[in-house]
Amino acid sequence: MKIVVLDGYALNPGDLSWNDLEELGDLTVYDRTPPELVAVRSAGAEAIFTNKTTLDETVLSGLTFLKYIGVFATGYNIVDVQYAKKKGIIVTNVPGYSTASVVQLTFALLLELCLRVQRHSDSVFNGDWANSEDFSYWNYPLIELAGKTVGIIGFGSIGAKTADVAAAFGMNVIATSRTITDQSQRSNFKWVSMDELLSQADVVSLHCPLLPETKEIINEDSLAKMKRSAFLINTSRGQLINENALANALNNGTIAGAGLDVLSVEPPEADNPLFKAKNCLITPHIAWATTEARTRLMNSAVKNFSSFLAGNAENVVNA
Repeated sequence: MKIVVLDGYALNPGDLSWNDLEELGDLTVYDRTPPELVAVRSAGAEAIFTNKTTLDETVLSGLTFLKYIGVFATGYNIVDVQYAKKKGIIVTNVPGYSTASVVQLTFALLLELCLRVQRHSDSVFNGDWANSEDFSYWNYPLIELAGKTVGIIGFGSIGAKTADVAAAFGMNVIATSRTITDQSQRSNFKWVSMDELLSQADVVSLHCPLLPETKEIINEDSLAKMKRSAFLINTSRGQLINENALANALNNGTIAGAGLDVLSVEPPEADNPLFKAKNCLITPHIAWATTEARTRLMNSAVKNFSSFLAGNAENVVNA
């Protein structure tokens, strides 16, 4: 079986192994594939793996041998799954592999906004502490999380784990989600409406999928409902936020700060307005990329494909 990986570098820049996948067929791995080469490199393939390379109807219509698409991610919007189903092509994803890592970065961003660890460290190495008249100093306000309220938008596995960690910090948790589940085991939890969440939360953390109804859910109107002291965290999808509106809100003091791991276009344009916004932290979509999470992703993707070859496909998104 001819297997093609279209964009393997992000998953495996050299610290993992393709051996398990190679054992399942004739494997070709491309680090990256530009749009104009997708059809050429996919020609004759019976199985294709993609992370962020788009497989739309135009491409899929010409791949007469293709039987399987494995997505190296949880989100699968880069594949036209309905057309694939029409063509009899199985599409699988890998859910849940990065939950712990995403939650970890969620709080890394939040804690940096609260304590400015890196900037204080830089200040020390620049000599400010050695030259200080006092035993202690701080260049930015220091904020304690205990007693604050986190508002979680989207309460799947990542949202729920975020609530667990927030509770460990002594935070109160409010949430809104498409699916309301029993959370009676949580003593510090309350389901609320979107408007209530925005107005009550000291921290708003996004953990919902990108859907037509959630696109730009954070916009000028929703930002205006937030506390001026509130922080916004996004480790989900960049298109959940209207970036011009967020930049204006940060620069105007409508909210106090933002920590973002995702942007609406990745890699971003050089003139993205958030690059010049006040009190905005941006990391380059790394929440998923710990060694542990990528290892789970690789192993799960291989397992999905092995199950497909055995006639018992798992994690099918277009059944």
